[in-house]
Amino acid sequence: MAGNDHDEATSAAKPRRSADDAPEHLRYRPSEPRIHPSAECKETRLGRHCDVGPRVVLRSVTVGDYSYFERGGEATYCDVGRFCSIASNVRLNALAHPVERLTTHKITYRPNEFFRFLGVDAGWREARMAARVTIGHDVWIGHGAVVMPGVSVGNGAVIGANAVVTKDVAPYTVVAGVPARPLRRRFSEETAARIERLAWWNWPPEVLFEAVPDMQALAIDDFLDRWEARAPQS
Repeated sequence: MAGNDHDEATSAAKPRRSADDAPEHLRYRPSEPRIHPSAECKETRLGRHCDVGPRVVLRSVTVGDYSYFERGGEATYCDVGRFCSIASNVRLNALAHPVERLTTHKITYRPNEFFRFLGVDAGWREARMAARVTIGHDVWIGHGAVVMPGVSVGNGAVIGANAVVTKDVAPYTVVAGVPARPLRRRFSEETAARIERLAWWNWPPEVLFEAVPDMQALAIDDFLDRWEARAPQS
């Protein structure tokens, strides 16, 4: 025990290296996507630093840099932007069953699972593929939320836990409920427009590294005042 106390004291006595002092080659972690062994990714393209958690299922999905799916999520025919935070058990592009048919059961659109010589309903599948879901950059989707086919979610939006999103969500808008309805805007229209022009999600790693301390410390308008002049041109 005494040895552990000594080690802790010695460690505490060492000066902590600041981010500014870190050699540039040590600043960045490997950018390869991280995919949990229990996750399933089919016809999916992942960007740098993406993280796909346990039991996530992605089919025909594109995911932008730095975005992540927590455990148990599922997305089909969906395009996700950069820096999106997708909580556990989220469903993007939930299957819409054919309520206009005699039965909503999959026997009408996937009869091949039960019978030989009857294939997948091609028209149903084409309509499903055409109704892609689009998630913008920097979107936060809360636990258990469901986004229905064909919906577009704007940059910077927030979707509350367990919401069912049936209509497009405007940028920088917080929505919640069943069906989801707007609660408030994250920022004023002027501030949101400045963020859109800044397009910080396109910044290279070396600029993000320098900007993170200001993201943590500055109010949004102060951050924009400082970085509109410093940011690289998109």
